[in-house]
Amino acid sequence: MPILRPEEIRAMSKDERRKKLNELRAELMRLRTMVRAGGAVENPARIKELRKTIARILTIEREEELGIGREKSK
Repeated sequence: MPILRPEEIRAMSKDERRKKLNELRAELMRLRTMVRAGGAVENPARIKELRKTIARILTIEREEELGIGREKSK
């Protein structure tokens, strides 16, 4: 299950998205550091989940920047 759904990300303000993005990147960095140090990660799938959520946030920000955000259909 994703950390954040696209609808939830779109509902956030730009500042909230930036804050969440920084939090997710920090968590991803912490998990990657644990893996490199040879430690066992409690949930290895969390890394993939974090990467996808970061990509979702960046994609939605870029859509809004270009003005091609998805229109709600009814």
